[in-house]
Order: sequence, then structure tokens, then C-alpha cells
Amino acid sequence: MTTALRWHRVPRLLAMAALTVMVLGPLYWITMSAFKDREEILRSTPTIFPEHPTLENFRELFTATDYPSYLTNSFIVALLTAFFTMLVSFAAAYGLYRLRIPGGNKVAGLILVAYMIPGTLLLVPLYQVFAKVQLVDTRNALVIVNVAFTAPFCTWLLRGFFFAIPRDIDEAAAVDGAGPVRMMFRIVLPLLRPGLSTVGVYAFVFSWTEFVFASQLLVSDDLKTLPIGLSAIMGQYTVNWGLLMAGTVCTVIPAIVPFLFAGRYFVGGLTAGAVK
Repeated sequence: MTTALRWHRVPRLLAMAALTVMVLGPLYWITMSAFKDREEILRSTPTIFPEHPTLENFRELFTATDYPSYLTNSFIVALLTAFFTMLVSFAAAYGLYRLRIPGGNKVAGLILVAYMIPGTLLLVPLYQVFAKVQLVDTRNALVIVNVAFTAPFCTWLLRGFFFAIPRDIDEAAAVDGAGPVRMMFRIVLPLLRPGLSTVGVYAFVFSWTEFVFASQLLVSDDLKTLPIGLSAIMGQYTVNWGLLMAGTVCTVIPAIVPFLFAGRYFVGGLTAGAVK
């Protein structure tokens, strides 16, 4: 019986191993290539480990390109997007799922439907609007767009977290004389920190990897973000693969770090939102 159970686990273990290789394999290859010189990268026989590890690609990335400027712009846009997304989605979710507003369920459904609209369909109208208010080629335009696309999903994502907080707490606070605003900041907000961490991670990563609107709304080189900057580093006719791999590694790390601290909240938030 024990042997049979072990054999039943083999397909699952093989599937998990294959998935791990598919996900982590490219990341490992990019990381190792970032420490190789140009000759070793272009060699017909690939090497698993760098024969002569070098930091020249990283030195050139930060000294000979505009990567530091791209990195700074991405951090500014991503942090602002995460902050305002948490603010907007928390206020919207509190009103829809905590205050029992008439028609709140229908409004929540419409918000989720708005998230399903492809962003590319709104590219031209949004560009025209931003041009009229003179926000084209500014970070503010990109932050507004990112918040507009992340807030609907994040509002729905907070739904499960709000339902996990007993309403008896609100009733007890109301008996003590606390109003809705005080209950929101003193009671609900501290209990909602895991949910807000989930929202912040999602909004940060979304903004960090956003390419379409950043490529159209940002024109000046000193305002470009990392996705646009990496495409510029590639070059038009030749590609410096070592430089590109080093830039990719430095770009991926800030997107991974938030998951190390709030990844379990993110997975829990997706599960809670799906069940509730």
C-alpha cells in the first residue's frame, strides 16, 4: 500500500519539477549570463556556470547607460502607484463592503467589469485627455493610468479581507460612541494590513512592468521607466547581451523583494477573494 502511494506521487513530483525548471530555468540562465563576458555568452557551446565571472556588465550598465535614471523613474512611479492604489481601493472597498450602501453589490460588479476592459482600447482617448490637460510626458499621467487600472481589481481583492473582519467589532465600537470615520481608521485599518500589503505588492509590480502606456505617455529620455529603458539599451542593430542580462537582473530584483515580505498575504488575498 505504501509503495502504491509512493508511485502515485511520482507524476505529481515530475510535474512540479518540470514547472520549477520552466519558471526558474530562464531566471537562472539570465543571472549567470549577466556575469559572463561577451565571448562566453556568444559561444556556440553554452556554459552553465561562468568560467571567468565578471562584474563588467553591471559596471557598464550603471556608468555607460541611462539605467540609473530609468531605475529612479520606475521607483517613483511604482511607489506612488502603490500608495494611491491602496488609498483608493481601501476607501472604495470600505464603502462597498462595510457600510452597506444601497446597490453596493451592483456597483462592485461594475467595478470588476471595468477591470476587464483591455487597456489598449483606451490608449488613444486617454492620450487625448492627457494632452488637453498638459499631462503628456509627465510621471503624473503614468501614475494616474496605473491607479485607474489597478484600483478596480484591488477593490475586489480587499473584499475577502473585509468579510473576514467580524461586524460585531463595528457594533461594539458604535456602542462606545465611535463614528464611521473613527471605526475605519482606528479599528478596520489596523486589521486590514495584510490586505493592504497584498494591494501594495500588486500595484507596485503592475507599475514596475507596465510598458504600453509608458511608451506612449513618456517622451523625454530622462522620464522613461525601466521597461522602455531596457528596450533602448538593446540597440537597433546589435545587442550587447551581457549588458541586457545585467539590466534584466537589476530590474527583476525590486519586483521579487516585495513578495519576500508580503507574498503570503498576496496568495491569501487571492484565495480569500475567490472564496468569499
